[in-house]
Amino acid sequence: MSAALNSEKIELVQVCDLNEIMCRQRAKEFDFHNYTTNYYELLENPNIDAIAIYTPDHLHAEHIKLALQHGKHVVCTKPFIDDLSDANDLLALSKKMNRHVFVGQSSRFFEPMKKQRQDFEEGLIGELITVESYYHADHRWFLNKPWSLNEKFKWLYGGLSHPVDFIRWYLPNIDEVFGYGMLSQNGSINGLKNQDTMHFVFKTDDDKVARVSGAYTGPVQPATRDSEMSCILRGTEGASQADYMDLRYAVTDKTGEERILTWEHKLKHYFRFEGKSHHAGEYQNYLEYFAESIFSDKPAFPDIKEGIGTIALLQAMDETLSSGKPVRPNDILASYNIKLSDLK
Repeated sequence: MSAALNSEKIELVQVCDLNEIMCRQRAKEFDFHNYTTNYYELLENPNIDAIAIYTPDHLHAEHIKLALQHGKHVVCTKPFIDDLSDANDLLALSKKMNRHVFVGQSSRFFEPMKKQRQDFEEGLIGELITVESYYHADHRWFLNKPWSLNEKFKWLYGGLSHPVDFIRWYLPNIDEVFGYGMLSQNGSINGLKNQDTMHFVFKTDDDKVARVSGAYTGPVQPATRDSEMSCILRGTEGASQADYMDLRYAVTDKTGEERILTWEHKLKHYFRFEGKSHHAGEYQNYLEYFAESIFSDKPAFPDIKEGIGTIALLQAMDETLSSGKPVRPNDILASYNIKLSDLK
């Protein structure tokens, strides 16, 4: 709501939540009172061009489907869907309705990550050798949400999908993944059903390697020592590291020059509420990017195809946790009869 209300490119028309008490709280907080507890009111509102979906993961597919059927463009928060059996129907529906579907991988739209990508595309670190990414956060507060203790909720999708998206951003052709995970004592005591601590190694079809780790229910290092989330690129002529929450970026470029950039002047844009649990600035960044894609009739990335590819990778990661063996994402896609050409 903050992102849309503060943007010159977006008009917030209506919001929906099943919890009317929550709707009233947000109406008072943002002085925006056009809310409903009935999703169909949004779907049938002719003044709405696009619907942004921020519901629990297992509801995404149905909410996306309904939005497309009603002729709306769609923004859906990550993870795109939690079951690839819905993928082919959504691909066909988005094509039939000719509507934009954008996956809200918000971390791409944070200042350090944007700068890192720009430098990479300009060749400042040469050819990419490997990528390392992680997301370690003390999210014990999240366990107060009843649905987070449901069997369907997995930190693999809810948290690790951020650094995994960084890997796919730079290495989209992952051929195989292997990893281990565990449910920590903190997670177990609080009623969590699935792993909250995980480490994975990836291999691409041209034999590049990458790694990702995540831990979610314990304390983290002080910010001066480490970042909650980071993406590290190592290239033939340089290296770079983008630290998410810290708005910090470091690069050694192909000339050997070393630079560290920070964006303290943009703290109020990104963090508009108490603390750093809510970072509306990146949502405003990506909603405006999505709006521009609609105005220009160009795809917004990650689009529906990239979103489905990421889910295939996450499902492969899920499978390797239980099997203890390497898993190929392409085998996952094939098992759902999703053609690789549809994802290119």
